[in-house]
Amino acid sequence: MSNAPRLIDPFARPITYLRVSVTDRCDFRCVYCMSENMTFLPKKELLSLEELDRMCSAFIGRGIRKLRITGGEPLVRRGIMTFFDGMTRHLDSGALEELTVTTNGSQLDRFATDLYAAGVRRINVSLDTLDAAKFQKVTRWGHLAKVLSGIEAARNAGLRVKVNTVALKGFNEDELFPLAAWCAREDMDLTFIEVMPMGDLGNEDRIGQYWPITDLRARLATRFTLTDLPESTGGPARYVRLEETGQKIGFITPLTHNFCESCNRVRMTCTGDLFMCLGQEDKASLRDILRAHPEDDGPLLRAIEAAIARKPEGHDFDYSRQKPDGQVSRHMSHTGG
Repeated sequence: MSNAPRLIDPFARPITYLRVSVTDRCDFRCVYCMSENMTFLPKKELLSLEELDRMCSAFIGRGIRKLRITGGEPLVRRGIMTFFDGMTRHLDSGALEELTVTTNGSQLDRFATDLYAAGVRRINVSLDTLDAAKFQKVTRWGHLAKVLSGIEAARNAGLRVKVNTVALKGFNEDELFPLAAWCAREDMDLTFIEVMPMGDLGNEDRIGQYWPITDLRARLATRFTLTDLPESTGGPARYVRLEETGQKIGFITPLTHNFCESCNRVRMTCTGDLFMCLGQEDKASLRDILRAHPEDDGPLLRAIEAAIARKPEGHDFDYSRQKPDGQVSRHMSHTGG
């Protein structure tokens, strides 16, 4: 365990959770996340696998205890298991408590066993429908059978699976109870995520897809007894237990401030930009500092500490600040924590 100073923000919150995007690429084109004809970043702008290891290790040395790997789709990054295997040493030393992944599930058939061997014990799988035709429509390029097979492979490998479902009005409203029943049957937790109305992506109207979590929760309550659970991960999810099934259901409403006071997390993009808050555009660019000092982590650590010193108390989602081409900022991905 390192004796280095912990990362503490200006509001005395210890920063212990880092979400890291390892690629901007994905093998799906979900309608609320990407346009169909995406332009991806040049390879030289992305952190290499070695740079990702060095960057994450620097954060772990400053008290990061939970590391969540995201994308894009993280498992399409070439050679990604090299990175996961490298992080195993931090789990073995006790410096890192948990290494987790958010995935669309398409690559789990290939990687589930290797992920478990690397020390991953829990994964989040993004899945918005159990209807194959609707699944292909919402993902454009995805195949439901492949994802379901991947989930089965993950569970067989010993991974605990949590399903993340984006609530989409007029799309999966009618699947609320079937999804809950399927997760209860398969002993998987389920979290519903409110879509963030960030404007159009291609021809998709996100405002029209907005299904308030308050309405979704009220519908659940017509069939189940909902008991609020006190647990919190320091993130946006709030949990209930369905008494009739015993299962845990989470709700994420990104527009609310109900988690800011306990926020313990920061997010880093695959290009090394550190976002101190989900709802603020302020960022610190760490990639060039890392590359300028290949043998000395001192400047990188000082830059990380300076960035954490700018972490705001709360967020303010301002949808006027959007990419001119309509692409959603990757740090505002739909996948929950």
